[in-house]
Amino acid sequence: MWAVELINSLDSYRLDHDGIVPRSLAHLDGIVFAPFLHASFSHLLGNTIPFVILGVVIALAGAGRLLLVSVIVALVSGAGVWLTAPGGSVTVGASGVVFGYATYLISRGLFNRQALEIGLGVVVLLLFGGALISDLIPHTGISWEAHLFGGIGGVLAAGALSRPARSRPSAAGATGLPASLAESPGRRPGPREDG
Repeated sequence: MWAVELINSLDSYRLDHDGIVPRSLAHLDGIVFAPFLHASFSHLLGNTIPFVILGVVIALAGAGRLLLVSVIVALVSGAGVWLTAPGGSVTVGASGVVFGYATYLISRGLFNRQALEIGLGVVVLLLFGGALISDLIPHTGISWEAHLFGGIGGVLAAGALSRPARSRPSAAGATGLPASLAESPGRRPGPREDG
């Protein structure tokens, strides 16, 4: 992103025109380009710090996980902006991806039901929650749509990439019938487990 921003600044920010132009089929590719483009170095710096911190935490689960989360979040954020942003605007920046990373980390533990991931989600919520809420309020020149849809993309990524629930073998064996139907007649079923 920094190399693109340097080239963009040397070229009078003409690359910014390749961002997301709402409902323009000719600029649909802006969904892919927008996270790499920024309106200024301060805009890029504001996105870089949380992008790196949250990205490193996600990457602890592997580079493949970071790539999948990034793709899901960027596409959901970009598509949401393309569909809902005001006509005549151009949206650039990685803040939708940053919001997606944050909501991915916040919601991942809820899908996986793992105490460590829930704890991490609480920490992310405490550190970034204020920004998540305040940046959803419309401000001139800031795409609240990118933030909203990036956040939605993070939750969708957490759900899509969650670990499947571990299944226990049932008394039904390979039939796939519930254990209560597979039991022998006259035998009273025992207590049910909830997990």
